Amino acid sequence: MRITSYTDYSLRALIYVALKGEEISTIREIAERYNISKSHLMKVVQELNSKGYLQAVRGKNGGLRLNGQPKDINLGKLVRDIEEDFALVECFNGDGCNLSPACRLKGILHKALDAFFVVLDDYTLADLLPASSRRELIRILDIAL
Repeated sequence: MRITSYTDYSLRALIYVALKGEEISTIREIAERYNISKSHLMKVVQELNSKGYLQAVRGKNGGLRLNGQPKDINLGKLVRDIEEDFALVECFNGDGCNLSPACRLKGILHKALDAFFVVLDDYTLADLLPASSRRELIRILDIAL
C-alpha cells in the first residue's frame, strides 16, 4: 500500500496547521516550508476545508486553522476520506483475471489492507505531535510562534 502525494500533503498540511494552534497559517507558508507546489496544495486544502478538517478564515489576514482538536482527527478516517483508490491489485476493481477461480491473493491482500487501516485507526493527528518532538518539528518547519 502506498498513499498518494495528495494524501501525504494533506497530512503535512494538517501537521503544520496543528503546530501553529490558533494562529492562522497560509497556503504559501505551508508550501514554502515543505517545498511543495502551492497550486497542488491549494487543491488539497480546499478538500480538507470542504471535509471539515480545516477552517478557512477569509479576509485580509485570513488563512487556515484546524477545525477542532488534533485528538479528534483520526488518521484512518482521514486517509479513507482523502485517498481515492485502495485497489492493491487489478482484481480489486472487478477486472477479470484468469486466476480468479483458484486464487487466494485477493483475499489475502484485502486482509492486509484491513490491517493497514486497523493500525491507522489507532492514531490521531495529536499522536503525530507529541510534546517530545513538538519543539523539533516547529524548529524544522521554521514556525514562528
